[in-house]
Amino acid sequence: MIAAICVLAIFVFIYLWSSCLLFYREKAGELVPDESKCFSPDCRSIVIKKGNRNAVMMIHGYPTTPAMYKYASKRAELAGYDVYAPLIPTFGADYHDFEKTNFSSWYNWIEKYYLSLEKEYDRVFVIGISMGGAMTLKLAENHSPAAIAIIGAPVVYNSLFRDHVVTSWPSYIARIAGIFTPAIGAGIVTEKKDSNDGNEDWKGYKGLFPKQGASLVWNLRTIRKELGKIKVPMLSIHDRGDKTVPFANQGIIKKETDTESEFIETEMSDEYKHSHHALLMYKSIQSELMDRILSFFQNHSL
Repeated sequence: MIAAICVLAIFVFIYLWSSCLLFYREKAGELVPDESKCFSPDCRSIVIKKGNRNAVMMIHGYPTTPAMYKYASKRAELAGYDVYAPLIPTFGADYHDFEKTNFSSWYNWIEKYYLSLEKEYDRVFVIGISMGGAMTLKLAENHSPAAIAIIGAPVVYNSLFRDHVVTSWPSYIARIAGIFTPAIGAGIVTEKKDSNDGNEDWKGYKGLFPKQGASLVWNLRTIRKELGKIKVPMLSIHDRGDKTVPFANQGIIKKETDTESEFIETEMSDEYKHSHHALLMYKSIQSELMDRILSFFQNHSL
């Protein structure tokens, strides 16, 4: 009986330690930009400075690059904004360097980048896709962008009992896996030949990064907890068939924020060979969505 209790206690502890990230802590390291390491010129930061009074900052997702904003950046430029889509250091370059970093390091770097723009422009608007959307929410919790637009933003990863959301069952053991290996099936992706609708141009890392994944999951908890602090205008877009970030995240954001908001639900056809996630990359829908985003920003430029 005692042995059985001990075995049960061990399993409970392992579950809490790995799945609930019991005792998890991390420090933000200093990131140094070096875009000479980029595996493709398309991975580098997009910076368009035309002397405009307002700017749009675009934050890329995990584990991808600013290439996802190729179309969106041009549209924002034509609409009269200076544009900044920075490459977060260690993304788009050498994934062995990426393995040594965490969300706190990425966010701190993005926050400093945003604050530098805030000093330079009358208004700074922020767009974020996926993890970039989560970072955008965190920026709005701590600062005051003129307005924000988030696309496929996660605020929970696995929340089976509270929200009935499971993004990835294997992630429940990610922290354990991280003890034994920094990555599983890691590599560089310069194109996705089996994709279409613009997603074939996706660039980033492939594979699983257990420690970085656990870091993202842990930080999402604080972002969700502080959603009520957001007071800036917010546009949230999510596809109902999103295969990367469950659509239920849109409902959680809607329920737990209290600010001037607009929520757009898309529902893309399964004829498109992609995850219905990085919507501003997709040729079939990017024009319509950028119309909506730029209109939303324009309405909050006065």
